[in-house]
This record gives sequence, C-alpha cells and structure tokens, in this order.
Amino acid sequence: MRVYNFSAGPAVLPEEVLKKAASELCEHGGSGQSVMEMSHRSKEYEVIHNECIALLREVLAVPDNYKVLFIQGGAHMQFDMIPLNLMQKGKADFAVTGQWAGKAYSEAANYGTANLIASSKDKTFSYIPELDKSKFSPDADYFHICENNTIFGTKFRKLPETGDVPLVSDMSSCILSEPVDVSKYGLIYACAQKNMGPSGVTVVIIREDLIRDLADVKPHVPVMLRYKTYVDNNSLYNTPPTYTIYMCKLVLEWIKEKGGLAAMKAHNEKKAAVLYDVIDSSQMFSNPVVKTDRSMMNVTFVTGNEELDKKFIKEAKEAGFVNLGGHRSVGGMRASIYNAMPLEGVQALAQFIKKFESEN
Repeated sequence: MRVYNFSAGPAVLPEEVLKKAASELCEHGGSGQSVMEMSHRSKEYEVIHNECIALLREVLAVPDNYKVLFIQGGAHMQFDMIPLNLMQKGKADFAVTGQWAGKAYSEAANYGTANLIASSKDKTFSYIPELDKSKFSPDADYFHICENNTIFGTKFRKLPETGDVPLVSDMSSCILSEPVDVSKYGLIYACAQKNMGPSGVTVVIIREDLIRDLADVKPHVPVMLRYKTYVDNNSLYNTPPTYTIYMCKLVLEWIKEKGGLAAMKAHNEKKAAVLYDVIDSSQMFSNPVVKTDRSMMNVTFVTGNEELDKKFIKEAKEAGFVNLGGHRSVGGMRASIYNAMPLEGVQALAQFIKKFESEN
C-alpha cells in the first residue's frame, strides 16, 4: 500500500506517471529497449529529449528569447555556475531568506562582490524582508532570490523590481506550482526532485542575452560550467540524466492533461488552505511563518515541545504519513505538498493532526 509521502525532495510523483513509467520500463514505444538503455545520441532518445524541452516551454509559456537547459549537479552547482557566467562586472545583489539563498550568496562572494540587500535571519527566516530599492546596485550583474524556501516555508509574493539588472531565481521548490511570467527573469533554475520529476537534473531557463562565450574572457571556467556549452549542444554535450528527463516529460504531460499551471495553482491553494486552517485553529500546533509570506508548497509546524514533535512524527509514520520531520537544521515538522500530493492526502493529515491533539 502506498503511503502519503510529504518529503521535501526527492518527493512524491503522480501515481499515473509512475504507472506509465512502469508499463514502459522494459520497452519504450516500439524501440525494443528501455529508456535507461538508450544511447543519448540515438534518434529514439532525441525525440524524448526534445519533447521534454517543448513541453516545458509550452507549460511555462517560455518566451522565444529564452533557452531551456538540462544540467546536472543540482541547485548547488548553480550557486557557482551563475556567478561564473553572469558576473562580468563582478557584482551581484542578494536577498537571503533561507539556507539555500545563503549558500548562493556565500558562493558568489568567491567570484566578486556579493551585496546583502536584505536578510530574514534575525527571525529564523520566518518572513520575507522588505527590500529597500535604495540599496540595490544599479550596476549589478544580477539580483538573486530563492523564491520559495523549502526549509522554512516562506514564499516571495512580490518580486523585487530590479530594472535593467537581471533577476535570478531559485525556483527549485515552487516551479510548475502556478503560472509564472518568465519574461520578468533573466535566469530561472530548479532541481527536478520536488515538483518536476526524480532527482538527477536541474532545469535552467536563461535569457539569450545572458549567454556568453567565456572562451576568451574567462578561459579558466571549465567547459562543463559554461551555459554556452549546453546551449550549443542542446544539453547533449555529455551524457545527460536520460531517464530523469524522460520522467520529467511524463510529469509535464500529466500537468498539461490536468489543465496546466492554472489548475495546479487552484489545486495547491486548496491543499494549503486545508493544512494551514487546521494548524491555525489548533491549541497544540503552530506555524512560525508570517501569514502573508507562507509557502504553498512547504508547510512547517511545531508543538513547541521537541519530545512531542518526535512522538507526532513517529505516530504519523505508523499511520501512513511519512517524511514529516522538519529539516535537520530546524527540527519540528514539515509537510511538503507539491503538485502530486492529492487533496485527500492533505485532508487525511489534517484529520490526523486533530486526532493527535485530542489524544495528547
């Protein structure tokens, strides 16, 4: 029996996608082989690869002047690739609203000046700070944010207005959860294992004017850390994570079939409301995030008693609700309710929360 999996990533996948993948595991189409066995240079795999890119462009409404890339190394590698490729003048602005934004900021400081525009560290990243435009650097190479904070459960509701400075966003835990105006960004990056597919690939959506040939200006940058390498080779310079890309294609087909990102947003808002409502009405549980900044994808909650938190997580697992422990850096509980988590799963968890409170 399948459990309700609230993992922050690798995360739950749509059951329909898993069943389709299972039916094609030994043979994809009439190829006589599994996708896992296909050469990445074969025509059979090329079709899968290009269909995934086309679907991503369609579902996210990616403008023609942006490239879609498949890169390995997770979001962590993007913390270095971004300054290596985009830092031409040697300066970037950062809003640090959590651990991953902090890592991006720290890594960029190795390559140039990283300006800390705002931080919510003073209150354990429980809110999105106001951004003072007078502190923005008009000559910055880019302005970086982590749009949804997986660990702390916060979300940018309003994007910073950066003018001619490209906005760079880590969308790892919110991509595909709602419609996005891609044209507002210079670069979007997201690792797949939360809302897009299994772990193994990171999607980068980059505006064409930011793609530079670093061969002469930055010859020290390794070929595999240059965006142009992926652009010039359709992300096939080396062997990509072929099966993960195939799974992402299936997930995108599922999203399209369900009504696209508008339908995903309505679905996700309904789930988040169910969970936040039961937490807000509780005498035992609370959510530490400022209400206006709450994430729709990652819902954090605590009892205020570490032993009681542990008891809740243990009994929840026994009841079929798994991976509810908060990130090791903060403890407590966290329910990640990505696209593939059904409403029934969230409703069942809400009932379990009520039951646990009545019994304790």
